[in-house]
Amino acid sequence: MENTTCSMIAIVGRPNVGKSTLLNALVGENVAIVSDKPQTTRNRITGVVTKGKAQYIFLDTPGLHRARTRLGEYMDNVSRSSVADVDVAVLVVEPIPNPGDPEQELMRRMTQLGVPSILVINKVDKVEQKERLLAVIDAYQKCHQFDHVVLISARQKDGIDQLFDLLESYQAESPWYFPEDAFTDQPERQIVGEMLREKMLRRLDKEIPHGTAVSIEKFHERPNGVIDIEAVIYCEKESHKGIIIGKKGAALKQISSEARADMEAFLDAKVYLQTWVKVKENWRDNPGLIRSFGFTED
Repeated sequence: MENTTCSMIAIVGRPNVGKSTLLNALVGENVAIVSDKPQTTRNRITGVVTKGKAQYIFLDTPGLHRARTRLGEYMDNVSRSSVADVDVAVLVVEPIPNPGDPEQELMRRMTQLGVPSILVINKVDKVEQKERLLAVIDAYQKCHQFDHVVLISARQKDGIDQLFDLLESYQAESPWYFPEDAFTDQPERQIVGEMLREKMLRRLDKEIPHGTAVSIEKFHERPNGVIDIEAVIYCEKESHKGIIIGKKGAALKQISSEARADMEAFLDAKVYLQTWVKVKENWRDNPGLIRSFGFTED
């Protein structure tokens, strides 16, 4: 296609500010898992939107946080490196007039790299006195010179059109990187695995889901269109395995049932899902296991 344009956009911020919710709202599909627990996103996830002759490529990153494991270090490296080599960085923050260390670190990196930036203040629907948002804007503008400031509610999809209007100015003439109907670069196996992990994040105690990984061992479509999926949930402790499975398998059954419903909606097909739980002690500190579960910085 002639005269096509493209831009690469990094979505950055501390954990749990709504980056994945924003990515899903921008793309119009659930390409990133969402929960109320921090550090939900582990990989750099690409969302793709094509409007007319313009293609927008969004990079959703793990939130910047104090790493306690090798996996945590990997997540931090992904978050920091994602600011480089993009056309614009979108810093997502909560409506609090006090930039913390993660925000300061990201703003310093944007300044060092000379990356154009947009400040997105999310969750503004929770602010009753809107004039208080002026203090939030002022606090961040004193720390970094943003090109634009946008007030949004990613959950309610308010402000998304305004953000797209601003992002249009960062488009540059270029061939598209993805087909016109693409909305992510994530393989179906990875997306369905993340759907299963999302249900654990929503259902289980705070620490247990972060010590889990999902491996899709089988993904096969039958001639009648039914998709067989076999998934193994790895956890770090035998006691965690018991909690994930639950009394008489009730917890695992509920998690699998909710995940299967999402998988069927995403794949537009009937899914036969089988799940198992296995123990891999301290896998988050084992570089070989981290790589085997699909976490690479490339």
